[in-house]
Order: sequence, then structure tokens, then C-alpha cells
Amino acid sequence: MKVAMIQMAGGSGDKEKDIALACEHLRQAKEQGADIAVLPEMFCCPYDNACFREFGEPAGGPAQRALSEAARELGLYVVGGSVPELCEGRVYNTAYVYDRQGHQIAKHRKVHLFDIDVEGGQRFMESDTFSPGGWITTFDTEFGTMGLCICFDFRFEELARRMTLRGAKVLFVPAAFNMTTGPAHWEVLFRQRAVDNQVFTVGVSPARNESASYVAYGNSIAVDPWGTVLCRAEAEPCVLYVDLDLDRVDAVRRQLPILSARRTDLYEVIEK
Repeated sequence: MKVAMIQMAGGSGDKEKDIALACEHLRQAKEQGADIAVLPEMFCCPYDNACFREFGEPAGGPAQRALSEAARELGLYVVGGSVPELCEGRVYNTAYVYDRQGHQIAKHRKVHLFDIDVEGGQRFMESDTFSPGGWITTFDTEFGTMGLCICFDFRFEELARRMTLRGAKVLFVPAAFNMTTGPAHWEVLFRQRAVDNQVFTVGVSPARNESASYVAYGNSIAVDPWGTVLCRAEAEPCVLYVDLDLDRVDAVRRQLPILSARRTDLYEVIEK
């Protein structure tokens, strides 16, 4: 399964331009033989509380239509980063997934809102604007089951474990870590979740824009079930391509029986 990781310079403040740029990257991904293309968190909206409602869209909005049409035209799975979703007066940080026919097959509303105040570092309160989602998201493809979460969600091991127990072999994470949390935790988390759950982890960030109100770390990354970094970007806009051999998941689990050796008589992560 070939994955295109699109670390684009979105969030320019011109939504139409950013959507067009994303679609151009999707066309290039198809030309390079990608099966699944992944966009970053807030790919067509500045990562700023002042912008989320203004740039939001209801079901069937322009970003969703464009990604659906591109997926259908190209015969490509699209993990659509995230966009601000408007629903019943609320705003959600939402990722949409489209299959090769352009059908929406998954939708994930960010469950854990990014409310942090790091001494000497970043302060950001997503809950000033966003409402939290309320479900765990997996979706099925001809390659198997995939998991999906957004940025801060990935810090919560229970969520990753539930996706894994549902059968996910790859965890896709559109994310925008910042210049405080990125250098400290980005690679550690992607390797840690991969090793703990014996899955592939794929994190796709916006490119870094030093003039933005929120500066993303970049460094989009893919890690295999053994914890090996398969590829990693730097700060600039780029598209990374990575081939994921999903047989590797079963091979690692046979060698190191973590999931099968869990003591569910003593502890268990359950889904409500």
C-alpha cells in the first residue's frame, strides 16, 4: 500500500486557493502511484481560534466536495486532513475520508481538544471555539482496517489501543504539533504508539510557516510496527511517499506477542 504524505503550506487565509493546492497535490500523488493520500490538519484554514468558525463548513461544503470529487476522479483514497465542521451551532475539528469512488467512508471529530499552557512555551485553547467529538474512528479498505485520529488525540494511548483492537493496522494522524511540543514529543509519540500497538503510524503535518500565528513543526513521519522510522520530512512543503507492507504487522506480532499476551483478567481497555 503506497501512501502519499502531503505536507503542504496550507492555511494561507485563502480557502479556495488552499483547496486547489490540495487537489493538485492529490493529482501528483496519483501520478506517483499512491493508493492513499493524507492531508494535514486544518489544510485550508489558518490554525487560529479567530478563523475556525469563519472558515467552517456544513455537511457537503466546498472542501468536502472537492476532496470527494478528486478521490472519485483519481480512484484514490483520500484522508482529508481536517477542516472546521459546522453542525447545529457548534464547530468541530473534523477529518473526512473518501474511497476510490469518492464516497465518504469515515468522519472523525477530534475527541481531545488541544488546551495547553506550557510554561515558557505555547498557550492554545481549542475549546474556546471547538466542541469535542464523541467516537472512535476506523475504516475499511481492500488493504484492511485503518484507524484515524487528529493531533492531540494521539497522545491518549487508550484511543490508539481501541483502534488497534478493532483491527487497524495503520493509524493515520493529521496533526499540527507546534515548536514547543514538536521537538519534544513528535517522533517519540509516533514510535511509541507504533511499538505499543504493533501497527504502522503515519503523521502528516502542515509545513512550517514562521509568519503564522501558530507555527507548525512539520516533520511528517511514518513508523513501522517495530518502531523504525521509515521516512521523515523537515519543515518545508513536500510530499513523502512510503510503501507499507501490511504483512509486517502480523510478522512483528508473531515475533513479539504483546497484544496476545495482555492480561485481560487484570486490565482491559473497553469501548463504550
